[in-house]
Amino acid sequence: MNLPLVNLAYLASAVLFILALKGLTHPRTAVRGNLLGAVGMLVAILATFAGRNVLGGGADALVRILGAMAVGGAIGAVLATRIQMTAMPQMVALLNGFGGGASALVAGAALADVYGHAAPPATFLIATGVSGLIGGVTFSGSLIAFDKLQEMLLPGRPIVLPVHQAVTAVILASGLAMIYWIAAGDGDTRLLAYGLLVFFALAGGVLLTIPIGGADMPVAIALLNSYSGLAAAATGFVLENNALIITGSLVGASGFILTQIMCRAMNRSLANVLTGGGTAATTPGASADDMYAGKVKATSAEEIAMLFDGARRVVIVPGYGLAVSQAQHAVRDLATLLESRGTEVEFAIHPVAGRMPGHMNVLLAEADISYDKLKEMDEINPSFQQTDVAIVIGANDVVNPLARTDPASPIAGMPILDVDKARTVVVIKRSLSPGFAGIPNPLFAADNTLMYFADGKKAIMDLITAVKAA
Repeated sequence: MNLPLVNLAYLASAVLFILALKGLTHPRTAVRGNLLGAVGMLVAILATFAGRNVLGGGADALVRILGAMAVGGAIGAVLATRIQMTAMPQMVALLNGFGGGASALVAGAALADVYGHAAPPATFLIATGVSGLIGGVTFSGSLIAFDKLQEMLLPGRPIVLPVHQAVTAVILASGLAMIYWIAAGDGDTRLLAYGLLVFFALAGGVLLTIPIGGADMPVAIALLNSYSGLAAAATGFVLENNALIITGSLVGASGFILTQIMCRAMNRSLANVLTGGGTAATTPGASADDMYAGKVKATSAEEIAMLFDGARRVVIVPGYGLAVSQAQHAVRDLATLLESRGTEVEFAIHPVAGRMPGHMNVLLAEADISYDKLKEMDEINPSFQQTDVAIVIGANDVVNPLARTDPASPIAGMPILDVDKARTVVVIKRSLSPGFAGIPNPLFAADNTLMYFADGKKAIMDLITAVKAA
């Protein structure tokens, strides 16, 4: 295939990727968008095979390439079919890391391919260095994000070392110096410089990610996704591959936009998140014992069923506890039961509920809950005063009134769901344990709040039984 036809195929794949992103913005078109993205990737792969004359490279080369694709595809298929929704954030973090690592490896291989030849163009050398730097940061940072979410080796809390920011700055500055060495040095030392660059990038990724706590992990995931796109775009310049440049730019831009949305949802700056800011109150507030002592009112499924008898409007607030207990299908059954009795039921969705952007939307869509019933924070908040019962399932920080009332709180200024303004609030939790921010929640001790201590799924199923028996 000649170059104009290859570029035309790349343009077609880029259009398909853009249509895929547009489709993924709404659940009704998400499946179609996903399919369009897959077709776009297939077109890009076939065009690359033709443009790089892979078929003319001999049977051995073709077998190695197809074998690697088969192994990768099999691993991806197994992960996609077996991954639980509660572990999806970890999965996304790994995918980001693999993308960054692949970019760094491909750029290094391209640099090794020109070793000993005439000096390559400066654009090639600079793009190679940028790909290695961003790819390395993305790879190690994503592995740290995965481990902090999974809590295998590292705790979910922020980890800040002595003179952390200064050490991080020195490490990343050293990486930039290696890019200069690659671009300005002689051919005999470029591979050494690239090896050192990747080392500094890996160290920088670790140092950039460990100060980020569990509450801020949605932002970290979105940012690492942006990094993986930028690394791919830089690798596109290395390989002179227009499809990689366009696709990487799309991923990088969309990831950064999502990062900004998440930061606004938490009333935090990106710099504050990256440096572990906002993880502890500047002044000590009331302890959990002082806040809850003698004020928490436990309830039962039967008592909540009696509340539903006279309720005209119920709002359900899903949180990470719903995801952990896999209660989405039970919640759908409860909503259907209440609606059959003439009660209006809606779902209040906070932008950072769960552990990744859109986590709650995906969970509820999995249970075939109509997207029209999912209301974003700005839309649902004005109606809480007209809500008879608000049911909070496993959410904590996103409904914590301290965000409005305590300027010294770690979540001060964070937009929250105003569930405390409902006539009655039912909070379903296993215990009074704090959320990711690590602070008590005065909502649990409010006069209009009832605490139902139970696993999310079991609690909802008991509620369904009690409502049917009422």
